[in-house]
Amino acid sequence: MALARILVDGYSLLHHWRELAPGHPRFSGAARDELIHCLTRYGDACGTPISVFFDGSRPKRESAARSTSGVEVLYSRSGQTADQLIERVVHRLRPYGEVLVVTNDRAERETVIALGGMTASCENFVRMVESAMADWQEDLRVHNRRERSRFSRPHAR
Repeated sequence: MALARILVDGYSLLHHWRELAPGHPRFSGAARDELIHCLTRYGDACGTPISVFFDGSRPKRESAARSTSGVEVLYSRSGQTADQLIERVVHRLRPYGEVLVVTNDRAERETVIALGGMTASCENFVRMVESAMADWQEDLRVHNRRERSRFSRPHAR
């Protein structure tokens, strides 16, 4: 079955991806924006839609990054957790294909597996993203070199 969607526990991933948004607190808008930007690029490269969940209501200051067709950004309401939202989405998407949940919360991973989803630790997901982005960069470099050589032929006199 095909991968229908990647669900990311946003703060869990931010706390384990230290190289992302260095110098910014893990709960800051700048760190969230950088995470969403990176997930958007990864979603474009892999072609799988991504939902990123954050605990707590939407910050008063709107983040620069907003939901797009490739990356959906969701905040839990008061009295609700991102884990509860993730579990609901895993259950609802089950008929449409595999769902991958990215979190380092062991209890949440066990619940997701019991609901029929797949899980990845934050460290493994970061390696997947970095590998995919390196491959994408190399493909782009090769493509650009090919295009430059195609248009740099000597002109006939």
